[in-house]
This record gives sequence, C-alpha cells and structure tokens, in this order.
Amino acid sequence: MSLIIYMDGKFVPEEEAKISIFDHGFLYGDGVFEGIRAYNNRVFKLKEHLDRLYDSARSIALEINESKEEMLEAVLETCRKNDLKDAYIRLVVSRGKGDLGLDPLKCSRSFTAIIASKIKLYPPELYQKGLTLITAATRRTINEALSPRIKSLNYLNNILAKIEANLAGKPEAILLNHDGYVAECTGDNIFIVKNGVVITPPPYAGILEGITRNTVIEVAKEKGIPVEEKLFNRHDIYVADECFLTGTAAEVVPVSQVDGRAMGGEIPGPITTMLTEEFRKLTQVDGPKIFA
Repeated sequence: MSLIIYMDGKFVPEEEAKISIFDHGFLYGDGVFEGIRAYNNRVFKLKEHLDRLYDSARSIALEINESKEEMLEAVLETCRKNDLKDAYIRLVVSRGKGDLGLDPLKCSRSFTAIIASKIKLYPPELYQKGLTLITAATRRTINEALSPRIKSLNYLNNILAKIEANLAGKPEAILLNHDGYVAECTGDNIFIVKNGVVITPPPYAGILEGITRNTVIEVAKEKGIPVEEKLFNRHDIYVADECFLTGTAAEVVPVSQVDGRAMGGEIPGPITTMLTEEFRKLTQVDGPKIFA
C-alpha cells in the first residue's frame, strides 16, 4: 500500500507526490528540512524540531507558508493518514518553483512536503558491538561559507565524507573543521567520555546542533554526569574511554574503533549504556500524541 504524503496543504498518494522541475530545492538545494521520529504514538521533541526548522528557514530568508501550529498538526495528520504510531518523518520546505536562475526572488511561494514512513539506520548488533569509524579527508564546510547550524537541503559536504566511509567499508566518517578539530559525523553528532566526563564539540566547531544531542546532554546533567562542550581533536578520541554518536535516526549508538584505534573500555561503555537506556525511556513519553 502506498504512503500518503503531505504536499503543500494536500494529502496525496506517493505516486501523485510531485514537484515542479523548476523547484529551487531540486535545482539548487535551496531549502531546509527536518528528520523527526515518532515513538509509541508520540512525535518525539516535535516542538524542538519545528523551532530548528523555522530558525533554519529564517536564516536563509525563506518564508514558510504554514504557521508552527499548522505545521505541527500537518505532521501529526500525516502520521494518522498512514496509520503510524512509530515512524520516521521527513519534513522538507523548499524555496519553491522559480526559473533556471539562482535568484530566490523569482520563487513566489515556498513548498512544503511531509513524508511519514519507517527507517532503520544501523543493524541491531552494532548497538552492542559498536561502529567502526574513519576520519574523512573532506573537511566540514566553514561557518562563514555555509553555517552547518542551518539544516539545509545542501548536504553534499556530508555526502562526500559518506563516500569516503563507503570506500573504506565503514558505516560512518568523522568530519574535522578547518582548524583540525572534530566537528561531527556525516549524519550524527559525536561524543567522547574521558574520566567520567562527557565531552562533545560546541556549536561553533562547525556542527548541526542535534535535537538528540541536546536531549542526551540534558539527560546526562540530570543524572549528575559532568558534560563539557569543548573543542577536541583525533588524539582525544583515540585515548577516550568511550565514544558514541547521536542522531534522530541513529538514536544513541556506541563506537568501538576510530581510525584503527579501539576504545579504551568495554563496548558499549557504562555511561553510553546508561544514556541510551534513559534516552529510550524518554522517547516513550515525550511529544504530542498522534492518536488521542
């Protein structure tokens, strides 16, 4: 059975979900998006995702047609139309139809699409064995060129690093910023644990400030675990006691090896395990209900 897709105010079967060939999201990656999860009949951290979506749009001077309240209801209704209580939701807002030039002023109206389906990023065994990572030669786009804090449709920087991971036979790659400090992975934020302290790169390091990242930081602080947002390099990862990644699709996943160096402790480590358990508990109770 085909999915039902939200297309700019209407719900249509996926076979009829079409955009103009002149849409600037397609032609130039001019737009913003969010990946969102639903668990147990609730859309997890939906308010936070929408806040980031509208912040990203504002940063690129993109006016979204729907209000936040209307968008929230559109997300919930898309899940309802597909009878989904557990889902991966992709919300995309493009600049809309224009001409073949770059000028966004030629796009009279933005375009919104919402897809609710399923996703499985990593096989279950990797949550016990851990991921093996490489450091990509591709560097993170500098903040002054295209801020990584904007979740834009232009993901080529991440894709180039993902290609390196694929060629190396690894599931993920670490991106360094232009100063050589660790920024993030191609689709996930990165954390290390050293001497009981959880450490993750700060926003100015060149990261997308992940919703799961921020949730894990909050959980750690609530549990009395020290958290530091500070710059670190590959050496700090190589000598870490634990390392893990966070993301909407990945959730919390341990890392077992980076550039051939094994983590210093058990996999998953005790702090990673505790944060994973607490995060999963939170996903079951947080967010607006899909079905009453």
